[in-house]
Amino acid sequence: MMWPIILCSIVAAAIILERLWTLQDKRVLPLDLTRKVAQLIDANQINDRVVQALEQNSPLGKILAAGLVHRHRPRAVVMERLQDTGRHVIFELERFLNTLGTIAGVAPLLGLLGTVSGIIKSFDAIVAGGMGDPRALAGGIAEALICTAAGLGVAIPSLIAFRYLRGRVDRIVVAMEKDAIRLADAMEAAQS
Repeated sequence: MMWPIILCSIVAAAIILERLWTLQDKRVLPLDLTRKVAQLIDANQINDRVVQALEQNSPLGKILAAGLVHRHRPRAVVMERLQDTGRHVIFELERFLNTLGTIAGVAPLLGLLGTVSGIIKSFDAIVAGGMGDPRALAGGIAEALICTAAGLGVAIPSLIAFRYLRGRVDRIVVAMEKDAIRLADAMEAAQS
């Protein structure tokens, strides 16, 4: 059972590193982006080129660009578009987190399966050779303990990372919601 546990550890490490890189604040929530967009709205300098550049800027930029595309429509329509785009962006931010959570749940079970397998080997050794040879028992018991430790060794950091990254995404989502509301307020003020 060690090969599946090793595979889980490699996949978990890759997901954790990729998500830590991707979910950096400077990549997701660029500093002062909403304020700069509000200034462009006040100066009436929003055009298709600005919207396209904003959409390619960051996840927050995608949400703000979706609002700007509909800037001449009623606030309710703008908010609906912001929410729709926000759902898509959140889906991207949460990418691979379910896999990481699954690894955190499956790794100890794989360790337990290895434990059961090792104990079965120990009992097979007892049946084949009796209790006279402790080396025959030791191999199965060692397999059981190693698998248990390996499964837990993968599961614990995976669970910690999963919870941390989930919390980070939740914090980012709240910040994006605040920025989307600021954008809607700025567009409404500019239309007045």
